[in-house]
Amino acid sequence: MSEQNSSNFLHGVTLENIMNSLVEYYGWEKLGKRVKIKCFNIDPSVKSSLKFLRRTPWARKKVEDIYINMKKKEL
Repeated sequence: MSEQNSSNFLHGVTLENIMNSLVEYYGWEKLGKRVKIKCFNIDPSVKSSLKFLRRTPWARKKVEDIYINMKKKEL
C-alpha cells in the first residue's frame, strides 16, 4: 500500500483517538508488548502516553503503524 493510502487511515484522527482505540482493542498489556515504553507498561494512562508520544517521533510512528494495521484488519 502506498504512503498516501496508509496515511488515509490517519486523516482526521487525533493521537488521543488513536490511543483510545488501541487501548480498547488491545488493552495496555498487549500494547506494552508491541511498543516497549514505560508509559504503556508502568502505571499506563492515555494522558502520560500522549505526552510521551508527542515528544518521541519513533514511538509515535510505531503506534500509528499499529493503528493502521488494526484498521486494515477491520476492512
